[in-house]
Amino acid sequence: MHANFQPHLAFHLGGMRPSPLLESVAELDLRPAFLAGYRDLTKLRYDFPVVLVHGREDESAVKSLSDLFDEALQRVVPIDDRIRHQSLRIEREIRRLAATRSGGALDDLWNAATSSISFRSEQELRASVAQLRAALPIEGEVLDCDGAMPFRLLRHIWKAVYHKKARRFRGIIEGLIARLNEILYADLAHSKKGLSPQKLKAGMGQAFASKFDFGALSQLLQEMAPMSSLSESRKRRIRSLLKVLRSQRFYSLDDQNQAMAGGLYSFIFQSCARATVAYRERLPRMIEVTKAIAMAELEVTGAYSESTHNAFFAEFDAGRLEPRDVDLFPDYLVCIRAADMGAAESEAILQACSAGLPVKVLLQTDDILDLSAVGSENLSSGSNRHLARMVIALGSSYVLQSSASNLVQYGDRLFRGLSRSGPALFSVFSGAAPQAALSPYLNSAAAMESRAFPAFVYDPSAGPEWACRFDLGGNPQVERQWPLHELAYEDGRHQRITESLAFTFADFLACDRRYSSHFARVSDRQENDEMQPIADFLREEPACRSDQVPYVWMVDPQDVLQTVIVEEKLVREARRCAATWRTLQDLGGINHPHAAGLLEKTALASQSKPLPERSATDEAVQAVTSAAEPVASEPSSETCSDDPYIETPRCTTCNECIQINDKMFGYDANKQASIINARAGTYRQLVEAAESCQVSIIHPGKPRNLSEPDLDELMQRAQPYL
Repeated sequence: MHANFQPHLAFHLGGMRPSPLLESVAELDLRPAFLAGYRDLTKLRYDFPVVLVHGREDESAVKSLSDLFDEALQRVVPIDDRIRHQSLRIEREIRRLAATRSGGALDDLWNAATSSISFRSEQELRASVAQLRAALPIEGEVLDCDGAMPFRLLRHIWKAVYHKKARRFRGIIEGLIARLNEILYADLAHSKKGLSPQKLKAGMGQAFASKFDFGALSQLLQEMAPMSSLSESRKRRIRSLLKVLRSQRFYSLDDQNQAMAGGLYSFIFQSCARATVAYRERLPRMIEVTKAIAMAELEVTGAYSESTHNAFFAEFDAGRLEPRDVDLFPDYLVCIRAADMGAAESEAILQACSAGLPVKVLLQTDDILDLSAVGSENLSSGSNRHLARMVIALGSSYVLQSSASNLVQYGDRLFRGLSRSGPALFSVFSGAAPQAALSPYLNSAAAMESRAFPAFVYDPSAGPEWACRFDLGGNPQVERQWPLHELAYEDGRHQRITESLAFTFADFLACDRRYSSHFARVSDRQENDEMQPIADFLREEPACRSDQVPYVWMVDPQDVLQTVIVEEKLVREARRCAATWRTLQDLGGINHPHAAGLLEKTALASQSKPLPERSATDEAVQAVTSAAEPVASEPSSETCSDDPYIETPRCTTCNECIQINDKMFGYDANKQASIINARAGTYRQLVEAAESCQVSIIHPGKPRNLSEPDLDELMQRAQPYL
């Protein structure tokens, strides 16, 4: 054993740093080696800054600055290297200005950028800038990736959806108002008042006022024309409908630019509880407008029957509202910071989603490594993911979780979540933690890269099966425990070395100054064979590690590689993070042992018989990835098990099965359910537990007691869950 191993082991196990053998990293300004090339983001072309484009109502309302410049260059004809070079200079300068000014209007940043760049000649300046600006006919707001960006980005998309809904709503309302007015006008035109000499003279105009005897004309028309056929009750009803349609406060009926004018309801809140109260208070008005639209549509087609419809609309209440009716009205946008949210607000979000209210909640987390919430012995990493998973368990809400660095890539999914009917939750890590050594963009990207804050989307409208609804595809190298990247460096003999480097949760913790005391730098002279890369260390069982100490590679401000030992406390947190990620992989059907077994079985079967049109492999994959949804068709006998079992890693701790029989079902150390004694209950209880499970992970198998009552019925009910 190396002579320096004992000090290294002492620090790893207990945090003891026997100076000068190990050095504190608190003042060394180190960062993970993988991030060595990302010190100045303004020199790189990446997704930020983002431009919030004015006047758009679809996904094109959000564009990265790089994409906009690339599209502009495609419009410049002819294109040459000079214009391309000037374009990159202007783009880089706008990126620098956006970072220093926290964004700004695109026009203002464009003017500032072109003014600060020195061109070889004024003629070159005018020609290049004019061509590029003409090819970039866009007005918008430029946002850098900072703590305010997620709120501003989601509000912009919400407003784009709002204006699209407003345009549709106005088309319906204005059309009905015009046709209802035509009915009243036609009735007036055939009435005595409408055929009076004064009305006829006013309708003819001054040029012919002296040419006609309007008194005689009025008498003649009244004798020949049929009188008004509208009953007084219908006229009162039409006037009442017009009053309701004109006085609604959900949208402006004027120009679209006045849609957010005073006097209208506000739909942006900082509390889901307050948004829910507002929705309840406005519900009678929403019912009134919906009823008025339905009645008006019957009136303008002449289909309204007082004997039939009066009674129906007299009883019209919230229970009569269809999803398509609610979808006509604006959704309620709720923007909350996790640091300001208590248990009552979490409960309000769950209740709103459970009730299917039209709320879109943005829950922004600025710090996922805050210790204060649970004490100094554990981290609260990814705590809001539990809320996201609880909302997923409700089954009907759209859920998106992502780091801020990934929001541009998820732009189409943000639009989908904000555009669809029903509730939605957007859980976003901004990266703007006060103690982070990295910029918000890099910090949020590192959180997703290290599995500390994975990205996922649950879309209940995407298909009937779990595999269609749940998607982990936004994460890097989703099939791996930790992402691997090539690191090239120069060794002491000035030779180029390339190694695969894993980015783990410990690397992410090394980016936060609060945890610097849990890392210790080792000099070149003290490195030894007992030191092991953290990713390799985490793959081994704790009992097998007495002769190894884990380390991460970091770089100093001069990009010199440093070997840094990791304290055991952080290793435990990395293991917790890895376990959570494995659970998500199971939910996504990635590296699932049951899937591997099914695929192996079907592969063997395929060797002895030809594949049908739908391959057995496809069936096996579907059987696993759709495990969270009841299967309508008869399952194959190969994929059914005689013994009951629970897909424990996917358990959401809803407590339903425990309440049915706590002797048959029990929780493990992670508060996830398993069958602890299948003989401790009845087959009926197994079937009822499978039916009540919110994510359909309980499989009742075949009955053990063939004399149990109603067995035929129970086996039929169990079929979708076998």
